[in-house]
Amino acid sequence: MKKILLLGSGELGKEFVIAAMRAGQYVIACDRYDNAPAMQVADEREVFNMLDGDALEAVVRKHQPDLIVPEIEAIRTERLFQFEEEGIQVVPSARAVNYTMNRRAIRDLAAKELGLRTAKYFYAKTFEEFKAAADEIGFPCVVKPLMSSSGHGQSYVHNDEELEQAFQEAMEGSRGDVKEVIIEEFIDFESEFTLLTVTQKNGPTLFCPPIGHVQKGGDYRESWQPYQISEAALKQAQHMADEVTKALTGAGIWGVEFFLTKQGEVIFSELSPRPHDTGMVTLGHTTNLSEFELHFRAVMGLPIPAIHLEHAGASAVILSPTEAKTPVDRSLFNYNLEEALKEDRTRIRIFGKPEAHKGRRMGVVLCYGEVGDDVDALRDKAKRLAKTVLGTDSYMKK
Repeated sequence: MKKILLLGSGELGKEFVIAAMRAGQYVIACDRYDNAPAMQVADEREVFNMLDGDALEAVVRKHQPDLIVPEIEAIRTERLFQFEEEGIQVVPSARAVNYTMNRRAIRDLAAKELGLRTAKYFYAKTFEEFKAAADEIGFPCVVKPLMSSSGHGQSYVHNDEELEQAFQEAMEGSRGDVKEVIIEEFIDFESEFTLLTVTQKNGPTLFCPPIGHVQKGGDYRESWQPYQISEAALKQAQHMADEVTKALTGAGIWGVEFFLTKQGEVIFSELSPRPHDTGMVTLGHTTNLSEFELHFRAVMGLPIPAIHLEHAGASAVILSPTEAKTPVDRSLFNYNLEEALKEDRTRIRIFGKPEAHKGRRMGVVLCYGEVGDDVDALRDKAKRLAKTVLGTDSYMKK
C-alpha cells in the first residue's frame, strides 16, 4: 500500500481517489476548503492554502507520503523539487508541475525550445505592455491570466474599447500570486480537441483516441469521443504531445489541447499534467480504462497493456443556475435524476461540491453508444439530459 497526498480535491481528484481506493491505497485529500469532493471519498483530509509553502511542508512532514499528486494550479510548486529530492514521487514530476502551473513556462517550452506550432503570443504585467502587445497581434485576440483554472479571467477582445476590461478580468481571474497575462493571436480553428497522453515508468507513451470538446470562456462545456481527425493530423498531434511530455518528464496522464484549423493544421494550445476536464467522457466507458484509472496505473508503475475505444460517447456539464454560499441543499437544484435516467446508456455524476456559484460545474451527464454510432446524436442527447437533470430550459443555450 502507498500513501498518496492529493493536492486539490475537486471532481477530477475525486475520481482519481476512487481509482486509488479501489486498488487498496491510502489517500489524504487536500484543498483550501473543507468537504471538497475528493475529501468525501479519501481516508484523511487537510484544509490549508497550498500557496503557503510552510503549510504545504508541514502537511508533507505530518503524513510522510510516498506520492504527491497535484490536481490544481495554485500550489507553491517550487517546494515540490525539495520533496522529490528527498525521495517522494511527485506526479508526473516536480519539473512538469512547475512548468505547467504557469502558462509562460509551458508556452515558451513548446514554442521556443521545442519549436512546436503555437499561436503568436506576448506577456504583459501592465496595461501599457498589454496595449502594445494587442497592437502587435491585432484583433481579434485572446487574453488569459498566466495562472488560472476553468477559464477564469479569459476573454476574446475585438477592438481597443474592450482592452481595459479584458486586462482587468484577466488580472482578477488569476490564481495564486502570479499577476501577469498572456495575449494571443486568435486562431480561426475548425475545432478543438484533447489528446490524453499517458507516459509510463516502464513502458511506451500511449495515446487515447482524441476527444473533441467545446469550451465557453475557456471552460469545458461538452466533450465527445471519438473525435474525427485525419490520420496525418493525428500523427502530428501525437508527435507534439510526445515531444512536450518527454521534455517535462515523469509518469502519468497529460491532457494536451490542440486547435485544428480549417486548413487541417494542428496547433498546440495548452497542457495539463493530470486528468483533464474533457476526459470525463471516459467515465462513460468510451475507453477500456478511464483517464483516472490510466493516471493511477501510470503513477504507480502498473502495466497498461493497451488503450482502445470500446464505445462512442459524449459528456455535457451540469451548471449551477444559482448561488449558494452555505452547504448546498441538493433539492435547491431540483436534480431530476429519475427522468434523465429513464434513457438507456446514460450515466450521471453529481460532484458533491459544498457550495454553488452561478455557472459552476456541479455534475456531468455521460451518454454512450456503439463504436460507429452518430456522435452528434450522442452530444445532443447529453446536452438535453443535462437540462433535464436541472429541470430547466436555461441550461447551455445554443
